[in-house]
Amino acid sequence: MAVKILLSEDEMPKQWYNLAPDLPTPMQPPLGPDGNPIGPEMLAPVFPMNLIEQEVSAERWIDIPDEVRALLHKWRPSPLYRAHALEKALGTPARIYYKNESVSPAGSHKPNTAIPQAWYNKQFGIEKLTTETGAGQWGSALSFAGALVGLEVKVYMVRISFDQKPFRKVMMETWGGKCIPSPSDTTEIGRKILAEMPDTPGSLGIAISEAVEAAVTDPTGKTRYSLGSVLNHVMLHQTIIGLETKKQLAKINENKVDVVIGCAGGGSNFAGLAFPFVNDKINGDQIDIIPVEPASCPTMTKAPFAYDFGDTGQMTPLMPMHSLGHKFIPPPIHAGGLRYHGMAPLVSAAIKDGLLNPTSIGQIECYQAAIQFARTEGIIVAPETSHAVASAIREAKKAKEEGKEKVIVFGLSGHGLMDLLGYEKYFANELVDHEMTDDEVAESIKSMEGLPKPQ
Repeated sequence: MAVKILLSEDEMPKQWYNLAPDLPTPMQPPLGPDGNPIGPEMLAPVFPMNLIEQEVSAERWIDIPDEVRALLHKWRPSPLYRAHALEKALGTPARIYYKNESVSPAGSHKPNTAIPQAWYNKQFGIEKLTTETGAGQWGSALSFAGALVGLEVKVYMVRISFDQKPFRKVMMETWGGKCIPSPSDTTEIGRKILAEMPDTPGSLGIAISEAVEAAVTDPTGKTRYSLGSVLNHVMLHQTIIGLETKKQLAKINENKVDVVIGCAGGGSNFAGLAFPFVNDKINGDQIDIIPVEPASCPTMTKAPFAYDFGDTGQMTPLMPMHSLGHKFIPPPIHAGGLRYHGMAPLVSAAIKDGLLNPTSIGQIECYQAAIQFARTEGIIVAPETSHAVASAIREAKKAKEEGKEKVIVFGLSGHGLMDLLGYEKYFANELVDHEMTDDEVAESIKSMEGLPKPQ
């Protein structure tokens, strides 16, 4: 029985898949401050035009440049594993597969979009990139990409993660990136928030505001902003995960997938694995596709579908998405990459169309699942990934109860070797669960009052 299913470099996909043209209900446009749809020119100070073209593209397939493919070959195609030991421990008739994105140099799925974003910016004549990072995965990935293509990278890292994960900063610095705790005194929005909340743990929304401000205020015009999740072109680049997975399953004649699972914060890891399977579902396949989020940040499971800003400082366009409100400050759970107030518009649209079945799980169950996975499959997963592992275990147990030989595929979005503090706190019984109440959600979404409503 195969443990890992491999592809050759020649078998790596040559195109990315764009879900937008296949959605049953057309995407609603981003809006400007006046409530009117924005055009590409309004995004030009923030992103290079070649990426803006991908952001608004209605093409189903977009070619991956040969130069980008060559850089991705440093670790791609990534292996697909059969979780034989986990299956045995659970006594399940289900066959469990996981796509291992932890094999990238940065240890996660994030370089799948960091590499093309850096390359397209370089082609456009950009010299510096700014960005934000939650757990540090994205900041590490973009620093790595900047080193490969020759760009300066400045990263605003959510303060609680900056404190919890010091070696992430070292990783960024090793690749030449500059890492700043957010909120900081280097931007106007950062100084304003520090004056109001000097002890804030920070948030991705705040860090995004700082990174966007730093990009658009550069007098040289040679700086742009880079986002690691949420936007359409980021989802696009990540679909290489699911496209490879489908090829690997076909190699072993695993022709029917029943369940596809990915953790979801902004949506890039989940979308990367799931969107090629969402296309199959649109075309009639019966697949349960599950994005998993923390119970303490229930964007998909409790928040409304609304127009909201992507950042706390209201510098981004208004986007149609599930959102807890742009002023939401999540509890300092260890899954820092899943603490964003919104969800990708494409993922939100797929939920709205009934193509996805989101769920939320508390962090203690997630750590329990991660430890069982480590003691069977051997990999210590990132706190974010533990949500996918926990959901996969739930689905495997359900298959056992139903007596069905289901095929379950989940995304192993990154390893947890830089995130062991959370494991340490779990073993010391210092972790607590927090599930947002309806009253807390109602209070949080008040920041969206007065904003335009989606159709």
